[in-house]
Amino acid sequence: MKRINQRHKVDAFNLQEVLTVLAIIGILLLLALPSLMPLIARTKSVEAQIQLKYLYNNQTTHRYLYSKYSIDMNELDFEPPKTTKENGSSNYVYEILNASDVTFKARATAINDFDGDGIFNVWEIDENGNPKQITKD
Repeated sequence: MKRINQRHKVDAFNLQEVLTVLAIIGILLLLALPSLMPLIARTKSVEAQIQLKYLYNNQTTHRYLYSKYSIDMNELDFEPPKTTKENGSSNYVYEILNASDVTFKARATAINDFDGDGIFNVWEIDENGNPKQITKD
């Protein structure tokens, strides 16, 4: 006959061990986070560079078609991505500063201070197509 109510001992961690491991991980994160902040800011700035290059490509196409650059993003079929404040994923707002027959300048300005120093990251692109960091965060 088999016993129905047999008890098996299961190896597991107790609450103190789990809390100790979590505390150690938390301390290590606090030590590592300040050194990772510049890397986080650089990673987020890639978004601005990619969007500005896309805007540059749209401006170039518009210039080939109409012999001038456009100040209007709708004419360029460029819809800026929604920012994190608008329930989107973008960390930058985009604007075209000026546009003429032969030149244009567009800007991406961060809406968040990535490293908490009070300075917001700014990138610009012109008719040459090279994104330039104007203000480093």
